[in-house]
Amino acid sequence: MSNPVTIIMVEDDEGHARLIERNIRRSGVNNEIIPFMNGTAAVNYLFGKDGTGVERKGDALLILLDLNLPDMTGIDILKRVKENKYLKSTPVVVLTTTDDSQEIKRCYELGCNVYITKPVNYESFANAIRQLGLFFSVIQVPPASA
Repeated sequence: MSNPVTIIMVEDDEGHARLIERNIRRSGVNNEIIPFMNGTAAVNYLFGKDGTGVERKGDALLILLDLNLPDMTGIDILKRVKENKYLKSTPVVVLTTTDDSQEIKRCYELGCNVYITKPVNYESFANAIRQLGLFFSVIQVPPASA
């Protein structure tokens, strides 16, 4: 039996964070959402005290990632997550105001699963999150190498 998916939301705009959470809930997703207002706090949570990410090994996570954060870029976080042996299989949904085609391309090259530009049709967004959550709950992700 797999663990329920925990949604890690990295969003510095409080209004956007509330809208995102409200629409996720409206779509019927009741998974735990852990919000972070900056990249440093999110990185500390994801990579743990020792910075290796081993504390999250086996956790079913889905990351909602804004690119424009006050203390670091979401691109840096995405790169670190996808390069980490314990976190690289974690689905990452980039949710940002940036619609620059080069930045979108870079995010997909680094391994993001979905790129959504804000302002967004929140019903479509919530549906996409629900689909990812359902997918993640029924598909067994192979454990990361030790």
